[in-house]
Amino acid sequence: MSWILGAIGGFILFLYGIVHTFQPSYFHRVYAAYGGIFIVMALLWGLIFEGIAPDTFDIVGAAIACAGVVIIYYAPRKEEAIWYDNGLGRRKELY
Repeated sequence: MSWILGAIGGFILFLYGIVHTFQPSYFHRVYAAYGGIFIVMALLWGLIFEGIAPDTFDIVGAAIACAGVVIIYYAPRKEEAIWYDNGLGRRKELY
């Protein structure tokens, strides 16, 4: 039974590592957002499961990281356009 749980856990970890590569955006920006979420979730894990409340520096650091994610991901860039597949084999520009 333990090898089944290990295989399921390994598959979930595999999906966890690649699911953001399927987003219709630039991978590096999605990965930056993933990093910011990971920081916040790590602090929440410590609070909920380990009973360790984040201190001031934890909160300030997480806020700075999340602000960086917002800047990296949402700052408008005129020289770049995001493309998506419209389902007909044609790519259309979002903006």
